[in-house]
Formats: sequence, C-alpha cells, structure tokens
Amino acid sequence: MTGFTVALVLVVAAVGLLRWRRPAWYWLTFGVTLAVVRVLIRYGSVMDACGLTVPPARWRLALARAANRPIPEPRPPRILRLRPTRTGLVLRLKLRPGQDAFDIAAASDRLRHSFSMYGVTSRELRSGVVEVQMTGYDVLKRVQMPAETDPRPMRVPVALRQDGSVHYRDYRAIPHALTLGATESGKSVYQRNLVAGLAPMNVALVGIDCKQGVELFPLARRFSALADNPETAAELLDALVARMGDVYQLIRAQQRITSDVPDAEIAADIWDLPDDLRPTPVVVLVDEVAELALYASKEEEKRRDRIITALARLAQLGRAAGIYLEICGQRFGSELGKGITMLRAQLTGRTAHRVNDESSANMAFGDISPDAVLAAIQIPAEMRGLAIAGDSSGGWHRIRAPHTSLRQAVNICNRHADRTPDLPELAPFRPALLGSDVASVPLVKVSSATA
Repeated sequence: MTGFTVALVLVVAAVGLLRWRRPAWYWLTFGVTLAVVRVLIRYGSVMDACGLTVPPARWRLALARAANRPIPEPRPPRILRLRPTRTGLVLRLKLRPGQDAFDIAAASDRLRHSFSMYGVTSRELRSGVVEVQMTGYDVLKRVQMPAETDPRPMRVPVALRQDGSVHYRDYRAIPHALTLGATESGKSVYQRNLVAGLAPMNVALVGIDCKQGVELFPLARRFSALADNPETAAELLDALVARMGDVYQLIRAQQRITSDVPDAEIAADIWDLPDDLRPTPVVVLVDEVAELALYASKEEEKRRDRIITALARLAQLGRAAGIYLEICGQRFGSELGKGITMLRAQLTGRTAHRVNDESSANMAFGDISPDAVLAAIQIPAEMRGLAIAGDSSGGWHRIRAPHTSLRQAVNICNRHADRTPDLPELAPFRPALLGSDVASVPLVKVSSATA
C-alpha cells in the first residue's frame, strides 16, 4: 500500500475509535459537518418519502401548463434556519399550507432513521413554525453538563435531557414535585444534585429522612432542620405549617390595598414583598414518603394522619409562603392510606426513575400521559439515573442526572454552610454540629417544637 493509503486507513480508524470512545468529541470535530451535509442533500427526498410535502399551488400548475413546462414537484416545509449545537442540529421549518405540527412529530422516528441521527424531537414555536431538534449521539450514556447553564433564583440545573438541553428544577414555576424510583435506580443521586444546586442559593433546606438520616445526614451543615424519624418529622411539619401561617400574616400586612396602589404592587406571595421583608424560601426534601405513611398501632396511625394532613396543607398553600415540597419514594399509591392521592394530586412535577412494576409508573404519570408510563417501564436496569420527567401539562422528557458522589455533595454543602439560615420556628430541629468532621454530626432535636 502507498503512504497515502496507509494514512487514510489510520485516519479512518482514528475517527472510528473517537466515535466509539468519545462521541461528543467526534460530533464536534467530524460529525456535525457530515450531518449538515447529509441533511441538506437528503432533505427534499426524505420529506417526500415521509409524506411531509404538499402538492404545488394551482396557479403554479396552471402556469406550468400554459408555458408547456414540467409540472412542479411537491414542496417540503421551508428551512428557515439550520443551527449546529454541541449535541446535534436544530432545524427550524416553516410549514406549508395544509400541514400541521403533529405531522412533523408523527414522522420524527422516520426522520431520525433517514437523516442517520440518534434522536429527533419537535415542538411548535408559533403558528406555522416548527423547531426540529436532532441529537447526533446518545447524550445520556455519559452525561456531561454544559460549562455554562442558566441558573436563576430557585431554578436548579439538575439533569440533561435526551435532546441535549439542560433540565431545570424551577421551584417558582413548579413548586412541588414527586420523585419515584426503585432501589438502585439513581433516585438518591438525583436528590444530591438538587441539594448541591440549592446549596449556593439563599434558601433554607429542610430534610426528612426516616432511614435514620443516612442519605441527608452527611449534608447536615447546609440544612436548617433535619428529622430522622416519623415522630420528629410530625413536629417539624407542624412547625412548617405554623411558619406558613406567619408568612401569610406578613403578606397581608404588606398588601396596602387602596385605590392609589397599582395592581403590580399588591403582594400576593413572598416574591411580591420588598427584599428586606421577604422571608427565606424553604425547600422540604422528604427522602422516603412511605415511612411517614406506614403505621402498626393506633398511636402510629394518629401520627401518620397528622403527618399526611400537614404535608397536604403545605402542598395546597405553601407556594405563596415560599415553602416547596420535594417528595421521594419507591411507591406513592392509595395503599398508603387516606389522604395520599389528594397529596399526590398537588405535586405538579413528576419524575420517575426505573420502577419495579407498571402500577408504580402509573402513580407518577397515569393521570398525565400514557406515553410517559410506557417510557418509564422501559428504563433498563443498567442505566442508573435515567428517568422520565413530566408535569401536569402532559409533556415529558427523558433525563439523566450527572453522577454526583456523596463526598462531592458533602463538599459543596460544607463550602456553602455559611448560607444556612437560622429560622426561629425550625431552631429546635437544627442539627447540632459537634466537631469539624461532618461524619460525626448527630441529628439532635434540642427541644420539642410545641414547648
């Protein structure tokens, strides 16, 4: 073989190895150029084969006949913009008369195959304009969050979506959420990412971890309150309900409803209050909700009803008071007793990792989207951290959180420990920090919340 042939073989082998071992690097170096050329060359024939073309207008047919010219071909949607991204391509299309955004969505799998892309999704931007997002490789196989994200107050970049965009947990848009997942499904890693993202913000973290605190206990330096058993959790939730009432009294005192006050200045929640009067928002993380709902005696049943009632009140009324719920569990069905389905209905955000049965997926998405249920039960066991995220609007996405070890989460919480606010209502539940070693921090409740 000649030297040129040897060099060509080596280059091809290097490109193949790069595509196998580092798909993101391959996409940025070679893949994006090949994909753009492939889309532009195949566009017309692919759209015609997928049934995404319309016949030419009558005036064009009449003009062709009058001029004795060939009949014009069917017209595909017009390309408004083709933009490469770090994970794929974004194609903005102007639909022809008679076409619908659903036509593009229904043909997404055929477009993926025809353009040799990994994934294709579409969304309607406005009437007649559709944006098609194509991914060039499996971005969820090895999650790499972008170096620059767009975090805002109470908005945490927590995972990566299948289309390469960042999945945010926005507490102001979706105040309460439910996270389901079987053992070893990646649910704890998702929760660590939430805590790590909230740690640098001006927010109070409250944890309820009835597994004797093994999940949230190491992060104690950034928590304003922690409970590691159902009895303490009941008192802590009562304290949060009392705080909610005090915040509402503050909001009412600041409303100043008179004829000369503009509507925009009338306070309806804590975010309408002046900065110097605004109470600290509180995020409540419940690690295993079933431990709060199970009981074995009459006394435990009374405590259980007290806990579920407090959680339902916080879910119904807590948003305006700046109290947000993040509830995790393996199951969240009606078998946990009365009040559970009412509480679940208040949790707008839904995230389901791998589940053990279809009924568990139905608990998250059965009343939202049947397609999301099907996607949740198809998550393979080896893909830990892969999840389906949706909300009450019916939309859903495949997401995967980057792996965050417990050590990494602890370091972030320790680094931002000075941001932990002291809330008088929650002072009895503040974890007592003994010594400098986080691993020796006990969960000590100083006194009863009702004392």
